[in-house]
Amino acid sequence: MNKVISAHAVSVDGYITGRDPGAGRGLGDGTMLFDWYFAGDTPSQVFDGFGLSEPSARLFDTLAGRVGAVVAGRNTYEDSDRFGGGSPHPAARLIVLSHRPAPEMTEQQTLVTTGIEDAIAAAREAAGDKDVGLMGGGVVTEALKAGLVDEVVLHQVPVLLGGGRPFFQALPQHVRLRLLEAVPAPGVTHLHYAVER
Repeated sequence: MNKVISAHAVSVDGYITGRDPGAGRGLGDGTMLFDWYFAGDTPSQVFDGFGLSEPSARLFDTLAGRVGAVVAGRNTYEDSDRFGGGSPHPAARLIVLSHRPAPEMTEQQTLVTTGIEDAIAAAREAAGDKDVGLMGGGVVTEALKAGLVDEVVLHQVPVLLGGGRPFFQALPQHVRLRLLEAVPAPGVTHLHYAVER
């Protein structure tokens, strides 16, 4: 069965956006969370235009190559200008989880309004034999609460943003993680965990 993975760029103090994110403003003042995408001369084999350091490219492309569908929350969808009608991943279908209708959905995008379990089920079907990626703190939190997350990857950027949207929201209980890999790279440290059940 395919796995459900969350991979997010995050500040040391736990934010996945800076202050004042939103449509037309992206990550607000937190754009440096993605500087490592362009911090090297190793082209990504999955994402056109990314020039990563060699250690980042190895880990990033391995993870990105596993993904066949992405579940994103409504805030992420809107903050990212609806991904231009496509998906945040060049080869993965987008499932948008929202409690309200979303305008201008395209045939590459599917809206699910009935909860995280249904969104991940739709993503699993769309992904085929590949894995499901999660985007957005609310989506990841709901999936963790439901016991549906297999792996968490933190692309930890050495900055204290001091505000923005936190990666993790309140959880009803502890979630134990087991470190699979730690990869230091220019401008980022990649921390790859398995969720223990």
